[in-house]
Amino acid sequence: MTDRILIRGGIVLTQDPELGEMPNADVVIEGDRISAIGKDLSADGARIVDAEGDIVIPGFIDTHRHTWETCIRTCAPDFALITYFSAILDKFAPHYRAEDVYSATQWGALECINAGITTLVDWAHIMNTPDHADASVNALQATGIRSVFAYGFPNTSLVDWWFGPDYAGSVLTSDGDEARRLRSQYFSSDEGRITMGLATRGPGFCKPEVVRHDWELAKELDVDITVHVAMDRFGYTKGQITALRDMDLLYPDTTYVHASHFTDEEWELVRDSGGNVSLAPQIEIQMGHGWAPAVTAVEYGVPIGLSSDVATTASADQFTQMHAVFGSERGRKHQQAWDDDLDGLEASPGLITARDALFWATLGGAEVAGLADRTGSLIPGKKADIVILDGSAVNMAPIIDPVGAVVCAADISNVKTVLIDGEVLKEDFKLKTSLDEPRRQVEASRDYLLDKFGEPEPGWLPATG
Repeated sequence: MTDRILIRGGIVLTQDPELGEMPNADVVIEGDRISAIGKDLSADGARIVDAEGDIVIPGFIDTHRHTWETCIRTCAPDFALITYFSAILDKFAPHYRAEDVYSATQWGALECINAGITTLVDWAHIMNTPDHADASVNALQATGIRSVFAYGFPNTSLVDWWFGPDYAGSVLTSDGDEARRLRSQYFSSDEGRITMGLATRGPGFCKPEVVRHDWELAKELDVDITVHVAMDRFGYTKGQITALRDMDLLYPDTTYVHASHFTDEEWELVRDSGGNVSLAPQIEIQMGHGWAPAVTAVEYGVPIGLSSDVATTASADQFTQMHAVFGSERGRKHQQAWDDDLDGLEASPGLITARDALFWATLGGAEVAGLADRTGSLIPGKKADIVILDGSAVNMAPIIDPVGAVVCAADISNVKTVLIDGEVLKEDFKLKTSLDEPRRQVEASRDYLLDKFGEPEPGWLPATG
């Protein structure tokens, strides 16, 4: 790794309110941190990266991804959420070996880096054994991605873990001793490239004593909680957030994933308790969770991060999420204006902007992940997690509004360079890591799991040759 790098002449979208958007600017990296941003900077002995005409942004943040599912990518394009539970979590997950968790997590993390995602919240609810947990952490370490390993629970039986008597009865969601081992073994410091969180089921899926166990475990370990709430009819139990309030478990910095059907009272409780939301807009509108309620979150002042959720059913990159939230939330407001019979010659009120979408994919996501002190924006002193997008590409040029170019025009093919901690992990459109062995491993896992699944669903034509 070069100690000093000078990114020269780019259109720098810092996501910092003071520095703003800087055309023809330079970024100087010293070691793993940004040391300066401005025009006509010099850095003796620095490696020069020419970014003239390109767009320089903070790395994207994915605030909720079940990375272990990458080896069964796109197996369920037409599934609704209820079908996903019965097929993916009941027929695939119990058969996962530790090596399948490793191959899928490694491949998914490499996919992230390739797509310009420099930070990943890995929502790892495949902790069937301690070996599965070790495999998940080791795979993240192998790729070099910045990540939050959100330790979850086993998926060994749909009945036991999601829909058992009294919603899983007294079966504990997270193994406290195992969580303590992982915290001690891998995450004794919160300053590493990988940190720890706790992924839980929460109210609606567990008895109160199980919920309390998990929340108190997170408090003991001093890690943040991430939990699915208010999604689709079957998974939406009114009072999930009020139940946490009544148990005095509305912890600050808790991430509420999806939140598609919050009541007004629940939005207020999340805001007042210092919580945040992770929205997976493509999955939510495609699988029936509900709308990604970005406009509502903004109205209540609740921080927003974007998420890809599951690779089984949709694209897993932040360009997709920005497109989806930008289109769906503006579409909802346009429809509301139509229904309210507003004058069609006036703009619909309450529309989100392209700058909102880019913020949620970067600094907003870093706030949700609990890492805004080190990533999500480009300012001196922060970690050098940086993405350079090719501004000369046929789908990007000519650039008028660079934020519009990122949010409305760009895709993965434009990700030219990716740095994490000042380390160049993608350059000239190619990952620095060879993909041959990781691909062999993930395809072997796919073949093994498809064999265990049994008769494929109609339309599944896996290329096993």
